[in-house]
Amino acid sequence: MKRFALCIGINDYPGTQSDLSGCVNDGQDWSKELRKRGFTVSQLFDKKARRKAILEAMTATLDRAKSGDSVVFTFSGHGSFVPDRDGDEPDGFDECICPHDVVANGNITDDTLFEVYSSRPSGVRLVVISDSCHSGSVARFAPITTPPTMRSKRASPQRLVRFLPPGTFLSKRESGRLGTRVTRRASPPGRHAGLLLAGCQDSEYSYDAWFGGRPNGAFTFVALRELKKLKPTAKYRDWHRAIRRALPSQQYPQTPNLFGSSAMKGWKVFGG
Repeated sequence: MKRFALCIGINDYPGTQSDLSGCVNDGQDWSKELRKRGFTVSQLFDKKARRKAILEAMTATLDRAKSGDSVVFTFSGHGSFVPDRDGDEPDGFDECICPHDVVANGNITDDTLFEVYSSRPSGVRLVVISDSCHSGSVARFAPITTPPTMRSKRASPQRLVRFLPPGTFLSKRESGRLGTRVTRRASPPGRHAGLLLAGCQDSEYSYDAWFGGRPNGAFTFVALRELKKLKPTAKYRDWHRAIRRALPSQQYPQTPNLFGSSAMKGWKVFGG
């Protein structure tokens, strides 16, 4: 059994005035952890993470895999939403991720990603870890269990949301089609091309934060911290439960989710 991974991190979003800080660190941290676990890892950071390059790298990674192999994709960067064109979304919006060149060449919708994921050879286990967001908020929080934002207790929290307003990259005509988005809870799409571990619900923000003076995604920081505590036999549902004990918190009101079939949720974490 072989293991392949593609880790994507984007801090730099030219033309948006919405740069982030922790996404490249996220990608490097996921890469380091996955290599420890026997994965052959490819990386796309900042200007290398253009729309075409992301889709080509995902396809190439899946093409390398055969039945019984494992593939992991991680993405840290801005998320957003666009008008749903094929009527498969109840609220009329498609979620999307934003590549480095989103202003020039557009976003990558969840429909497009589903097509890519579905191209994987039969028997390949695909896990997608997404630390990006859409919009909205929640009102119930767990106690703070993450370390201080900065080393100095006097330093104020530094947080940015990993959400890029659609008007930043859509034409005026497309933006006019958006209307008002009604907040909704995330729900499984009913088609599981892979297992998705997401940093928040479809209706929430994921936070770009600082821990002890180093930028990271709040979800990535917690997920990697809890991963190190798991038993070797732990399943993805066990990892998700551990993450949910820390998030949402008073600092970071985001609710990580796990999408996939019951069998997928019972896979051994990063295992065969």
